[in-house]
Amino acid sequence: MILKKKEILQKHCYTALVYQRINKKLDTNFSNNESEVLIKKVLTETDVAQFEKIGKNFYISNKEHNIKITVNSNTFRIITVDRLEK
Repeated sequence: MILKKKEILQKHCYTALVYQRINKKLDTNFSNNESEVLIKKVLTETDVAQFEKIGKNFYISNKEHNIKITVNSNTFRIITVDRLEK
């Protein structure tokens, strides 16, 4: 999974709608750049053991930031970001 983490860090991308989805799910009002900075930070800081592939998606869970990022495994597009269940 280490190779996939590197690949996700290099190739992850966004759609116009995902920025709105991130703000809605996290109850924030981030600019597009702020969302990208957060995603990049979480992807970089998250241990590879927290990267999980289920079906066509990767799920990256980070307890420090209390979020889970969903990434399409074919296109590396960020699909959504959710708060972790407590």
